[in-house]
This record gives sequence, C-alpha cells and structure tokens, in this order.
Amino acid sequence: MTLQQLFESATANSSLLIYLFLALPVLAFFLSWISDEEGNQNPWRYFFSTLIYMVCIPGIFAIILCIYSFFFERQNLLQVNVLIYFLPILSMLATLLFIRRKVDLAEIPGFDRIGGFMMVIAATFIIILILQKMRIWVVFMGSMWHLLALFLVLFVGFKIGFERLMRKGE
Repeated sequence: MTLQQLFESATANSSLLIYLFLALPVLAFFLSWISDEEGNQNPWRYFFSTLIYMVCIPGIFAIILCIYSFFFERQNLLQVNVLIYFLPILSMLATLLFIRRKVDLAEIPGFDRIGGFMMVIAATFIIILILQKMRIWVVFMGSMWHLLALFLVLFVGFKIGFERLMRKGE
C-alpha cells in the first residue's frame, strides 16, 4: 500500500476521518470542563497526555505533508483534500487550546518531552521526503510497509542520537 492509496482510502471513508478529528477536541473540551481545577492531578494528567499524543502525531504529519506538497511538489492549494491536509492540523490546534486553557501543560506527563519528540518525528519525515525527492528507488518502489520500516529505523536512530546529544555530562 502506498501513501496515495492510504489517502484515497481515508477519503473514501471521510465520515470516519471527520468524526475522529472532531471527537478529539470535543473530548479535550469535556475533559478539561469535567476536571475543572483538578486537571493538574492524576488521572486527568494522563488522559490529557494521551489526547495530546493522539492529536499531535497526525497533526505534525499533516504539517510535513503540507510543506512537502506545496514546496517540493508545487501542488495547488485549491486542489488538496481538506480532510487529509488541514483537518488534523486544526484538530491539533483546537485540542491543545482546550487543554491549555484549564491545565498547565508543564504538569502533563511527557509534555516536557513532546517538543523533542515532535522534532524527531518532523526530522524523520523530512529525511524520508528528501530521500524520495532524490529518487532512491529502493525506498519508494516498495510497499507502505517498507516506508513504515524506514520511518521506524530513522526515528529510532534520530531519537538515540538526540538523547545522546542532549545528555548532561556524566
């Protein structure tokens, strides 16, 4: 399966995609409303942490996809699928806004590391896209599983490298 086939499949099941990306900010709103002033305590912090990761990973992927489509492929803004390109980004922004209004993001487990995590994901996506632009046939003539395997290998490599780079003197 290629990314294009994945996007076509997602477009064919657009109602599921819409429900998913609308449900995450709505859930964040209700959880922040229900938790009220206790949002910085357990178990609310872990619920918010899970929501943040669920919305940020597709959101960052959509940002990278937009950058690639508009700057590398010179795709027309009027011809892109709004559900694939912009809905995850809007969902991510709305979810983070609702959570941030009631909860101190520094208190959410893993949020202090989410910036580095998202940078590693973004760097991995950018490297894969650059490799694709260089026409390295082994990577993109394969299936979606080859692309996923390459992503995981690059992600682990960048994560280990980033952790070693940021390690305090021992």
